[in-house]
Amino acid sequence: NDDAAAHTVLGLHALQHRGQEAAGIVSFDGRLFHSHRALGLVGDHFSSEEVIGALPGQAAIGHVRYSTAGAPLLRNVQPLYADFAFGGLALAHNGNLTNALALRRELVEQGCLFQSTSDTEVIIHLIARSRQPSVVERLVDALRQVQGAYALVALSAAALYGVRDPLGIRPLVIGDLDGAPILASETCALDIMGARFVRDVEPG
Repeated sequence: NDDAAAHTVLGLHALQHRGQEAAGIVSFDGRLFHSHRALGLVGDHFSSEEVIGALPGQAAIGHVRYSTAGAPLLRNVQPLYADFAFGGLALAHNGNLTNALALRRELVEQGCLFQSTSDTEVIIHLIARSRQPSVVERLVDALRQVQGAYALVALSAAALYGVRDPLGIRPLVIGDLDGAPILASETCALDIMGARFVRDVEPG
């Protein structure tokens, strides 16, 4: 959708009750990824044309944050972005990884350098270290190593990805806006942009 970032802002407005600490959006314009993250409410940082204009592209993901792990610092605001061997990937997740601390300790001992204190960065390092050939297989490989309840969205140059934990504890739904797929934690994000509810993402 040509207005991917603007629609993402609308969705985040509808999901503001999920977190008031910070908000962020990453978009992809077919060549480059663009990011804007800030502490505070969605309306405080994403209501100007200047900010939306700095997030061009037909694909975007966003996140509103409340602290389950990691301090309220800008470096912990999602979506997190990283350049991998296969290209760029932005990642946002909601939930608690019960083995994140143990995985983090193990990754640090193996030489990984962490820029944040967020659980999400653990997943990023697991993706980076995976030997699987495709993005999907790397993502699956990484998530097989984490335990807990989570919903996750990711954006690469090729696709938008959505994942729910194996028990389906955290919600994630699929919507459709004139042929453009949407992933959201709740259907209220679909309603605010006039999108059609398709189905829940299946557990696992």
